[in-house]
Amino acid sequence: MARHHLTIRRFAMGLALASTCIVSVPALAQAQDQEARLRKIEGELRAVQRAVFPGGDGRFFTPEVDASRPGTPTTTPPTTSAVSDILVRLDSIEAQLARITAIEEENANTIADLKARLAALEVVDTDAINPQVPVAGAPAGSYGPTPTPAPALSSTTTTRPAATPAVAPAPERVAAVAAIAKPDTGDVGGDEYTYGYRLWEAKFYPEAQQQLRKFVDAYPRHAQISFGRNLLGRAFLDGGQPREAATWFLQNYQADKNGARAGDSLLYLAEAMIALKDNNRACIALAEFSETYPALAAGRLKSQYERNRAAITCN
Repeated sequence: MARHHLTIRRFAMGLALASTCIVSVPALAQAQDQEARLRKIEGELRAVQRAVFPGGDGRFFTPEVDASRPGTPTTTPPTTSAVSDILVRLDSIEAQLARITAIEEENANTIADLKARLAALEVVDTDAINPQVPVAGAPAGSYGPTPTPAPALSSTTTTRPAATPAVAPAPERVAAVAAIAKPDTGDVGGDEYTYGYRLWEAKFYPEAQQQLRKFVDAYPRHAQISFGRNLLGRAFLDGGQPREAATWFLQNYQADKNGARAGDSLLYLAEAMIALKDNNRACIALAEFSETYPALAAGRLKSQYERNRAAITCN
C-alpha cells in the first residue's frame, strides 16, 4: 500500500512539472519575440547615427554603455527581469533620438544663418559697379590687351551708356611709369603680379589696376592669385573707387576662403562699405571676419579690425 501511494505521489509531481513547462513556453516565446524586435530597433538607430555622424564615435554621441558616467544604463545584472532590461534599453534609445534631433536642428539653424549672411554680402548694387569702364590715365598699349572684366555679383545685368574715352596721360606720368622696372625671374605670372605691386606701391593706381587685372585674368590658378585679387581691390580702394574695390574683395573671399589674403579682403570689404556709408553691410562683413578669422582679428590685422569697428556702430 505504501508503495502504491508513493507511485501516485511521483506521478502527480511529474504531472505538475510538465504543466509548469507547458505554461512557460508561450511566455518564453513572447520574450524572445520582444527581444528580436528591440534588437531590430537598436540596429536601425545605429544606422541613423552612422548616417548623421559619419565615423560616429564618442565625439558625436554617447556610447550605448558608458560606465564612467553615473546613471548611464549598464549591462543588465543577472537578477534583472527581461521586462526591466527592455525598458532600460528603450529609455536609452529615446534619449539618443532626442540628442540626434536636437543636434540636427541646431546644424540646420546655423547653416540657414550663414546663408542669410552670405546673401546679404552678395547683394551689391551692380548698377553702381562697372568693372568694364576703361581705366583713365593708363598709357594706351603699355601693358598689352585689356583682360576680360570681372564677373558681376548678381545675375541681373544693367545696360550702361558708352564710357567716355580715356584721357591721354601727361608725358611726365608716362615717363615715371616707364621708369618702374618689370622683373624677369622666369615666373611669368609672378613677374606680372610683382610689376602690378610696384605700380601700386608707387601710387600709380590706374596703371596698377590695369596690370593686376591682367594678372588675375591670365593666371587664375597662380600661387599668388589671392594676393593679386586682394591687391586689385586695394588699388581701386586707394584710388577712390570703393564700389569697384568691393567687387574684387568679395570675389577674392568667395573664391577661396582659405586663400592667403581672403581674410584681408573680407576686412577691406567692410572698409569699402564704410567708405560708401553702407553700415549694415559693413557690420555683416566685420562679424563674418571675426568669426571666420579669429586668429587674424587678434593678430596681424587686429589694429585694422579695431579701427573699422570703431568707425561704425553695429548692433
